[in-house]
Amino acid sequence: MKTASSSRKHKPRILIVTPEITYLPHGMGNMSNVLRAKAGGLADVSASLVSSLNELGADVHVALPHYRRMFNIDVARMVESELRLYMTHLSNKRVHLAEDRAFYYRESVYSDYELDSLKFALAFQREVINNIIPKVEPDIIHCNDWMTGLIPGMARRIGIPSLFTVHNIHTNKLSLAFIEDRGIDAGEFWQNLYYENPPYNYEESRDSNRVDLLASGIFGAHFINTVSPTFLKEIADGQHDFIPDYIRREIAGKAQANCAQGILNAPDPAFDPESDKYILFKYNAETHVKAKADNKTSFQLRTGLKVDKKAPLFFWPSRLDPVQKGCQLLADIMYRVVSKYWDDNLQIAIVANGSFQSVFREIVNFHGFQERVVVVDFDDPLSHRGYAASDFMLMPSLFEPCGLPQMISQIYGSLPIVHDTGGLHDTVEPLNISEDSGSGFLFKNYDSNGLFWAMDEAMRFFKLPAAKKKHQISRIMTEAKKTFNHSVTAQRYIDIYETMLKRPLV
Repeated sequence: MKTASSSRKHKPRILIVTPEITYLPHGMGNMSNVLRAKAGGLADVSASLVSSLNELGADVHVALPHYRRMFNIDVARMVESELRLYMTHLSNKRVHLAEDRAFYYRESVYSDYELDSLKFALAFQREVINNIIPKVEPDIIHCNDWMTGLIPGMARRIGIPSLFTVHNIHTNKLSLAFIEDRGIDAGEFWQNLYYENPPYNYEESRDSNRVDLLASGIFGAHFINTVSPTFLKEIADGQHDFIPDYIRREIAGKAQANCAQGILNAPDPAFDPESDKYILFKYNAETHVKAKADNKTSFQLRTGLKVDKKAPLFFWPSRLDPVQKGCQLLADIMYRVVSKYWDDNLQIAIVANGSFQSVFREIVNFHGFQERVVVVDFDDPLSHRGYAASDFMLMPSLFEPCGLPQMISQIYGSLPIVHDTGGLHDTVEPLNISEDSGSGFLFKNYDSNGLFWAMDEAMRFFKLPAAKKKHQISRIMTEAKKTFNHSVTAQRYIDIYETMLKRPLV
């Protein structure tokens, strides 16, 4: 990467600030192999971006809380020589651990208690602002979600361009006084933060005009991104009433100023049927037919479904959240769809947690569908096997900031059935056999009839001659592997970094 805005002769230094990460590449330091803390998709995105930037030779640094317990590091039990070696490994590397007792003994990244989460977020940002940024002297700071929302405003104040990634529309609010009591001198950059009410001056705002952390990150950053292009457009157009209007306005303002993009996430590299350690029969785009049939038989035996390698198998891998994921749509039509395709032995496997489990189990028990529909708790190995065994993947979300199952399923040759929204729109195209294009089945009207129509279309495809099906699934698998990977995602972020470094800081 080249920059006209930096007087340094070295390549631009990027500091990625994230509260969670799945893994770090070995080249990031001797301790990188133990620094794992994951709560959700942000950890995977952070890991893939850091790894890809590192492979490309970028000067990438990471700021991460020092989760000693989650990292399985018991400093108290180390002898003097071990402790000295441990401290040496932590210094002069490109991984920068924020130090505070608030992190040391945590069992998980996030807390169920709002005040605890706020104190945690402030402790993390305090260390990044006061210690890590001055040490790293980055050319770009890349922040993620509300827990890093103060940093872009501070970065703007000292002239460092920042990118703020909105993974989830979740925020917290607190006063300037509370922020400063936790060791952050927000008075230096208070004008770059976003408040509940327009601020008159620092003194008037300090105690009673609360700062919104997510909105502050968006407001203070030089550039923002969401995790899919269509979701960004939907927010800017006001299509989702669950997004606060003031956050919508800030995101829309960035989009209108050409300071916002949508960048799709990518699945973890572990999702690959050629090497997946959890599936019994490995396969690729050319060998998928027999292996998927054998994986289906194994999956049926494991879950209690009727053993039939020719049965059409629909797989549900997403959490059972009726607010977002559309599980009530499947509940409404389950009897209709299973009955219509009874002679075809249509099967549905739900491997997911959530409140709607009980609803599906009641339907199964009432209609005696035990050999046709299975509902089990989420289990990572079983979920991998579900992708490998299934013919179709169900994801009828009301809204979807990005989504990964619809990408993973294509890599495994399980065609996605999705509502045409957000990241699903960006990653699934309607299957068109005559034009040799598309990858799945989308329905536009968010209702149970829309889902029923899409499942009907999937069954029409399922009943095609074997050679036609094989050709289309092979094509979809090949295209998905080229499209949905971390290298593609990382390149999009690199493009933003380069744009930011060429653009005057205003």
